[in-house]
Amino acid sequence: MTPFEAMMMSMMPGQTKEGFIPYTILSWPNDYLFQLNFYAKEGTDMNELSGRMVPYLARLKDRQPADVTFYSALDEMKGNDSMMSSLSAAVGGIAAISLLVGGIGIMNIMLVSVTERTREIGIRKALGAKTRDVMIQFLTESAILSALGGILGVVIGAGLVMGGGAMFGISVVVKPQVVVVAVGFSALVGLFFGLYPASKAAKKDPIDALRYE
Repeated sequence: MTPFEAMMMSMMPGQTKEGFIPYTILSWPNDYLFQLNFYAKEGTDMNELSGRMVPYLARLKDRQPADVTFYSALDEMKGNDSMMSSLSAAVGGIAAISLLVGGIGIMNIMLVSVTERTREIGIRKALGAKTRDVMIQFLTESAILSALGGILGVVIGAGLVMGGGAMFGISVVVKPQVVVVAVGFSALVGLFFGLYPASKAAKKDPIDALRYE
């Protein structure tokens, strides 16, 4: 018995037959045989196997090697990895757009908050608050607002996934580490987009701010 075994699949209308034979005695008995699955021992060089089997199978059918398609499970895995990479890139692009839109929304909300609280800013500065204190206050508010949005998104997403898993009988695992990272990243987005509103609030002149109506 050689290291290679062939599983011969004979496809006929309405039925499938299987058999295991050494590839050295393989012949092509009829046109119903259209696919062969080879099982190689661990550590086999698949390129070498392909170089040996493709010409051999082509001779059995009186064909050219180009007429025989040979691919391994590793090739299928590479194809699946490529597809998943493309899918991940697409999902990442959608997520990036969502973060951008959400960040702009947070920035607009904070700008409105700064405008409405101009007198409050003036009072704080008149009582001795420094520029840094005002900036930290608005950055903290922006981060908390964004983190709350992240928590809400995690709750809704986990709920939908668990509901779908229960519907189709699939077990769903929500890792706490992933939740923490997601919420933390949301807070970072809030900090980034809150820089401009916080800077605008911190730079207000206390006298002008107190006169604001």
